[in-house]
Amino acid sequence: MYHTSLGFPGAAQTMTLFYVIASYLALGALAGTVAGLFGIGGGLIIVPVLMFTFGLQGIDPDIIPHLAVGTSLATIVFTSVSSIRSHNKHGAVRWDLFRPMTVGIIGGALVGAWTASLMSGRALELVIGIFVILVGLKMFFQVDPKPGRDVPGVAGLGVAGGFIGWGSAIFGIGGGTLTVPYLSWCNVRMQQAVGTSAACGLPIAVSGALGNIWTGWHHPAVPELSAGFIYLPALIGIILTSVFFARVGANLAHRLNPQILKRTFSIMLLLVGLRFLLS
Repeated sequence: MYHTSLGFPGAAQTMTLFYVIASYLALGALAGTVAGLFGIGGGLIIVPVLMFTFGLQGIDPDIIPHLAVGTSLATIVFTSVSSIRSHNKHGAVRWDLFRPMTVGIIGGALVGAWTASLMSGRALELVIGIFVILVGLKMFFQVDPKPGRDVPGVAGLGVAGGFIGWGSAIFGIGGGTLTVPYLSWCNVRMQQAVGTSAACGLPIAVSGALGNIWTGWHHPAVPELSAGFIYLPALIGIILTSVFFARVGANLAHRLNPQILKRTFSIMLLLVGLRFLLS
């Protein structure tokens, strides 16, 4: 069901719409900066922060992870477009790989959104926490797959896309954390792996967002100003600032030590993941 007014308890007395939008503008700036600094999608930042923020707003704890994941995927729909254009200008998007992977991604993301809707809020929170910890460990120890096989055929790419779309829709990410290692393993040059991953982020986000609208449409606990499991004030605030600050982060990345940055960010991810597991 679509809702048209603020939906956390005592909204008129405790928080104005302006304050809510301002807080999400700040989140968009943070997520965009981090995405530009580390070359990863902002979903790894957006989902944990939204879960914390929604808790402060008094939203039903059992749907907070679902709402955070759905809203994160919706923001990626907008931010991925500029990323695709940038990579495509440099000829870094392998459209011959993108097309068969997209077939699997769309189906996988829809199934992933449905899978997440079947999980309790706590179960989804645990799954996200474990995933964040694994990503943090991967970044800290710089574990990257070595090229070990050739690019599979159309069917193989479709199956891989299905798994990537499924996992991305559950975790609320654009898929770069999964797609780049997979394409690198298939002997795709890193620049093309990153560019193709950026392109794959759009169908992941669109399918995942639509799936979360569908699965949350009639949920009785969703807050007002929501479209299914997408919270519109957060969506608007994040997309207004994240694209600009992604450029800021990219510029900073060229001035700061990348190894120290990645180690610092990986430690932060480990702490966030542990908080999810222990809360």
